[in-house]
Amino acid sequence: MSIKKLKAITPGQRFRVINKFKKITEYIPEKSLTLGKKKTGGRNNVGRRTIRYCGGGHKKKYRIIDFKRKKFDIYATIKSIEYDPNRSSLISLLHYADGEKRYIIAMEGFKIGQQIISGKKIPFNIGNSSFLREIPLGTNVSCIELLPGQGAKIARSAGSYAQLFAKDQKFATLKFPSGEIRMIMLDCMATIGIVSNSNHQLVMLGKAGRNRYLGKRPRTRGVAMNPVDHPMGGGEGKASGGIPRSRKGIPSKGFRTRSKNKYSNKYILKKIKK
Repeated sequence: MSIKKLKAITPGQRFRVINKFKKITEYIPEKSLTLGKKKTGGRNNVGRRTIRYCGGGHKKKYRIIDFKRKKFDIYATIKSIEYDPNRSSLISLLHYADGEKRYIIAMEGFKIGQQIISGKKIPFNIGNSSFLREIPLGTNVSCIELLPGQGAKIARSAGSYAQLFAKDQKFATLKFPSGEIRMIMLDCMATIGIVSNSNHQLVMLGKAGRNRYLGKRPRTRGVAMNPVDHPMGGGEGKASGGIPRSRKGIPSKGFRTRSKNKYSNKYILKKIKK
């Protein structure tokens, strides 16, 4: 996916870098696979604001994505590659041989008319989905399940993937670009390939208004608040602050927030590089 840096004709375009979306082939989503999406504005069921800096934004429709890929041994044809406002990656519309339509996460290298399949003993082409025990070592995979039958949980965002590193009797070992190495059950499904739209991280919004389109409101710095409102508030002028922390006093900037008792900690062989 190519990007374009705009000329500074206006102040909002001076630093703006946009995605050209050349690979998108359809702009109207499949009606049978879309749902309405309500906005909360950061408010709970009694109307009280529980999430700050949230509200407004462009209207969205939710596309129902097939994360499980359990339709085995039936070929599907890629009919379109579409934009999805709910995620950083692109999505593809599949037409199965039996007439059913489904959306999946698009992979790098998808082409209109290409056929893909999921199941055991399938060709290892981009977009095909199978169990980790069936996929050969050294393959880049994405949309990986954490538990069998749960649906894809890992490596779903733009440009993400993991490399199948090793296998034993029960677990496959996967290596991630972050440096983390973890074990996942061989009965979990994964899709062959790298998630599309890898240039998403290079996009620059250019102006505050584009952040408002995404439903984000202006954020107030903690050091600009009073001591009663934030742990970093107060002081004379800019002589305030201290250890960077949240409103609830939890340190940021390197403080580990992962639970020590998380059930999947025992499956991590090597943690993320610092």
